[in-house]
Amino acid sequence: MHPAHSSPPDLGDIEALARLALATIPEELRLHAAGLVIRVEDFVDEETADEMDLESPYELLGLYRGVSLNNKSISVSSQDVDMVFLYRRPILDYWCETGEDLADLVRHVLIHEIGHHFGMSDEDMEAIEEQP
Repeated sequence: MHPAHSSPPDLGDIEALARLALATIPEELRLHAAGLVIRVEDFVDEETADEMDLESPYELLGLYRGVSLNNKSISVSSQDVDMVFLYRRPILDYWCETGEDLADLVRHVLIHEIGHHFGMSDEDMEAIEEQP
């Protein structure tokens, strides 16, 4: 059981939940995600929101940035680091609206975004989420 919050969880709280969630995903997936950087921000940056044609920054809970493994080439090196962004304010908004467990919600978003890194299907990601 996770502690109740008397104030909204901050960036560090969400990052801690993400690190705990990362420890619960299957080892094979976790080992391949070892170089993946997880960043927690309050909102998506304005440039990305414009690129994605978002009506509101609350529309996006997380985002994978980088080249998915199924599109990487051994002969091409990328300067960009593969990153998963988790957006605190939209996550908290969704949490308040749905009443879902915050740790479960952060785990869901993290798995979904890591799944993009591996080019996984929604069904594959759902199967991972169902694992304890």
